[in-house]
Amino acid sequence: MKIKYYYLIQIQYLGFRYHGWLKQPGLKTIESMVKKTLGYILGPGKYKLLGTSRTDSKVSANHSAFELFTDAPLEPDPFLMELNLNLPNDIRVLKITAVDKSFNIINSPRTKEYLYLFSFGEKPHPFSAPLISSFQDFLDIELMKQGAKIFLGPHDFRRYCTKPKPGTQFKRDILVSQIEENRAFSASFFPEKSYAYRIESRGFMRNQVRLIMGQLLSLGRGEICLAEVRESLGGKAGHPLRYIAPASGLILNKIEFD
Repeated sequence: MKIKYYYLIQIQYLGFRYHGWLKQPGLKTIESMVKKTLGYILGPGKYKLLGTSRTDSKVSANHSAFELFTDAPLEPDPFLMELNLNLPNDIRVLKITAVDKSFNIINSPRTKEYLYLFSFGEKPHPFSAPLISSFQDFLDIELMKQGAKIFLGPHDFRRYCTKPKPGTQFKRDILVSQIEENRAFSASFFPEKSYAYRIESRGFMRNQVRLIMGQLLSLGRGEICLAEVRESLGGKAGHPLRYIAPASGLILNKIEFD
């Protein structure tokens, strides 16, 4: 296929019944569902796509994107309508924008914001499970707020990454790291009070956000102290942290391209 046209497609999805973004043999993923739909509309071999974020199993996205390459021009608005007509109800296309050859969704400067929604102290309605992780033990929210601030700025996150590839850059600059009451999402079956951990950076490593959230949960339970959180960012060689927070509370909330 000779690529002539380039499109940035912004989407959102509920990840609870999918094994992440990336296409995998024998598994239902967001990418495989999108490719199946594109093949039905455009025809096999008539397109290529490149995603910007490889979310894990059960992780949702309020705002994500992929780049579509075609050999024929598309009318963005009618094509958006046709995609949404054929995609399942837990995947929705938000916007389609024509871009030029110089745009690269992987290399273009961008920031990503994740939210981790959670509650504690009670067993919530089961319908909230796809979006909120619930913990029935007590969590010291004020202490967790202090812990979240420790992650702000540039740090060595080598202990906050699972199975890093050779050459992985462990130093990451965290632009936002805070815990607040959840006002981003609501439903009648959500717990009476829930919280959101908000984190923003130009890039994250595999399981980095869930490992950070795991540390904050351990802090809130009194299993570790603030000094131990600081020490974990010291850049010393050591085993990766073991406690990874459940996936279903994690939401890719926003991607901004420069």
